[in-house]
Amino acid sequence: MSQHIKLYPSGRTVSCEDGDTVLVALERAGYALPNNCRAGACGECKVKVRSGEFDQGFVLDMALSPDEREQGYGLMCMAKPLSDELEIEWGTADAKPKLFPPRESQYAVLVDRIPRTPRITEFVLRPLGEAMRFWPGQYVQIGDESRGVPLRAYSIANAPRPDGEIRLQVTRVDDVPDDAGGVGGATSRWLHDCITPGDSIRFSGPHGTFIGDPSVDTPVLCLAAGSGLAPILSLTEAALRRGFAQPVTLMFSAQRAADLYDRGLMRYWEARYPNFRYLPTTTREQTPGVSHGRIPAILAQHFPDLGNHSVFIAGTTGFVDDCVAAAQALGAKPTLIHTEGFFTQAG
Repeated sequence: MSQHIKLYPSGRTVSCEDGDTVLVALERAGYALPNNCRAGACGECKVKVRSGEFDQGFVLDMALSPDEREQGYGLMCMAKPLSDELEIEWGTADAKPKLFPPRESQYAVLVDRIPRTPRITEFVLRPLGEAMRFWPGQYVQIGDESRGVPLRAYSIANAPRPDGEIRLQVTRVDDVPDDAGGVGGATSRWLHDCITPGDSIRFSGPHGTFIGDPSVDTPVLCLAAGSGLAPILSLTEAALRRGFAQPVTLMFSAQRAADLYDRGLMRYWEARYPNFRYLPTTTREQTPGVSHGRIPAILAQHFPDLGNHSVFIAGTTGFVDDCVAAAQALGAKPTLIHTEGFFTQAG
């Protein structure tokens, strides 16, 4: 016998097989409920149950307090429906994920900085205080205007974690003209030259809507160039971790082999998840085992028909625009194309 989970306010319903948790049922139907530990310990999958009965199972009080239980909240990673229908609060009226409200003046400590390429460094931040809740693909804003360091947006390169750690992959930007007629790139140089492990950084977030529609059950193609890989990594990690079963291909473009970073992680994902494939390409040098050419020019060689794909694209605005045009020429539906364009001066 199966029960049904009703999503409020959209009214969508999801079947839940006997013995399945609500989280498993939602993920099988393509709905990406935030989660981390999947063991009733972190509280990330906490939602309000509007009606119906469920077996909460064993969860920790620090993840779900007695007061929250009284108010009708539950942890969906452990909750199993008992009634024929369980109505929970999830998403918006059109069944898309509901964004978490951004928070200003959050603080984190830089615990590590990892060179990824000659120009890209990964900054690993741990929060001082409550962990920020975010959807994979979103970004934070960092800067110190009191020191003349303007606020700039940096995409989070990892899926949400119980400890709130976020990773930012920042390209060092040399002096470039900005929209005001001055010189941009100051924030990236401040991060690269002045911020060292142990320093505190103030940030705000989460921001952005580059999260797509997790209820879409199609093959996925991710296209990235440079540090545009960051939000793609976050989206891909989250999808693979929650058991997304459709094929996922990540095409990553760099100028040279030295700029193709995170190759070890890509190979791990290929070995761990049979539905994942990594296709790197370089544009300024020939590299054995790597495609050569810009993604828009070689896309048709790998995907002659994108009519049934969800396409996620991140990189400079020029790269994004060219990839959108190439994907649409191969039949990609505009409603299934999701983009995140980076302006050069936003460094």
